Amino acid sequence: MLIETHAHLYSKDFDEDVDQVIIRAKEVGIEKILMPNIDSQSIEPMLGLETAYPNFCLPMIGLHPCSVTSNYEDELARVSFWLKKRKFIAIGEIGTDLYWDQTFWPEQQKAFLQQCQWALDYDLPIAIHSRASIAETIDLIKPYVLKGLKGVFHCFSGSLAQAAEIKNLGFYLGIGGVLTFKNGGLNELMAEIGIDHIILETDSPYLAPKPFRGKRNEPAYLTHIVRELSLCLDMNISEISQITSQHAKTLFRLK
Repeated sequence: MLIETHAHLYSKDFDEDVDQVIIRAKEVGIEKILMPNIDSQSIEPMLGLETAYPNFCLPMIGLHPCSVTSNYEDELARVSFWLKKRKFIAIGEIGTDLYWDQTFWPEQQKAFLQQCQWALDYDLPIAIHSRASIAETIDLIKPYVLKGLKGVFHCFSGSLAQAAEIKNLGFYLGIGGVLTFKNGGLNELMAEIGIDHIILETDSPYLAPKPFRGKRNEPAYLTHIVRELSLCLDMNISEISQITSQHAKTLFRLK
């Protein structure tokens, strides 16, 4: 059994066939799909999937850094509202992004740190987005880690030194389709990174692994990531599935 720890199943990319996507995920042995939130617009469709697939599609709540603009305080107010209203498995997808647009970099940091504090307040892990900003994000979370913050650096594609630092903080590395990219470089690091702080994800509908690169991603493609990881680590697929699923259950406190 596998646990898909990061999939945006509520995306419009799945409007026409989300039921079939979920059937395919179950057919390849996926036990649960964890859904990170983006902003106030994605909450309703995300919770709709939870209702349709209880105990299978599990929601997080958070404000994505690429959704942080001048109205970020209003968006954070919606996150706060939902945290008070009901339980979630994590606060995410949150973090920082210096790849697309640096206009709201100060606001990104404020939003991220506020949500880190909420994670401590509500005793929840966080799912971190850190595109082109891993070093900056590590520095930002260090004071919160000392207070007990836990989480995952989603879609990890950093250096070996960054992986080591993240692991030393007690955080997990989310490994996805980038592992299968020839020019990604991640596969060359995995033997040294090891499996002790690894969880698996697709980031659907983005970053589809080979041989689907450039097409819509979906949770069932997690099997291709597992196969590549088995080659990198010289481990059998069932062992990788068992270990990474247990990591996910531990981090997100899944039954």
